[in-house]
Amino acid sequence: MWWLRPIRFMRRVNMRSTMHDPLDHVTGIEKRELLAHLAGDCDPFRIIAIKKGPGTFERPNLIPSAFTGRLIVCSCSPWDNHAEYMYLHLGCPKRCGCGYWFELCPVAPL
Repeated sequence: MWWLRPIRFMRRVNMRSTMHDPLDHVTGIEKRELLAHLAGDCDPFRIIAIKKGPGTFERPNLIPSAFTGRLIVCSCSPWDNHAEYMYLHLGCPKRCGCGYWFELCPVAPL
């Protein structure tokens, strides 16, 4: 039982050793997120707010999504205390109550 030995008999640890790279320890979606950050993609899950563009029917605001549908929120006016929620489907542009048009833009999944 090593934990019962006195400290003087314990093996010495090299204090000058370096820490391991975090990429060696993570797995799954967290590893893919770190690799995306290293590749320069600071928003791999596409959750940062998107600024509205022209928003016409001919040039709708493009919302990136790796799926066929996505729930979005439109803050129509900065003075409103509420937001409008819409569910977008791939290939079907949708108009918000404030007049802006939105459409899903397919991107590769993470």
